[in-house]
Amino acid sequence: MTPAVKALEQAGVDFSLATYEHDPRSPAYGEEAAHALGLPPEEVFKTLLARLDDGRLAVAIVPVPAQLDLKALARVAGARKAKMADADEAERATGYVVGGISPLGQKKRLPAFIDSSAEALPAMHVSGGRRGLEICLAPTDLVTLLSGRFASLARRQ
Repeated sequence: MTPAVKALEQAGVDFSLATYEHDPRSPAYGEEAAHALGLPPEEVFKTLLARLDDGRLAVAIVPVPAQLDLKALARVAGARKAKMADADEAERATGYVVGGISPLGQKKRLPAFIDSSAEALPAMHVSGGRRGLEICLAPTDLVTLLSGRFASLARRQ
């Protein structure tokens, strides 16, 4: 099992797993997961990494249909600017491959911010640590496990 699933088991948190056959030609992993599992896209969240202007990395968790507002992330992280981390940097920091980056069980504990839209949901889906694996859990459990914070991060398309 993945480090994300192991972290949940060790924490004793209620969660469930959902799997689907990942299509390697799919350019949008989150949309693929929502479609394959028949889930509303607003309940499926993508895990993104950003580099803050002070050199730190931060994790942003936003709904699939939205874009990350980098200015909002910088503001809540206490920085002036943020930019998306490149794929290699994200993979090195988390230990996961792009398209399967889970907010849980990462190699390094990074500051984590979850879009506030998750607070209204009874459950949300995040990557389980590999392409084709989703974890369903309560948003309050995710924010607690990550020592994270809810914040308005999403820009609706």
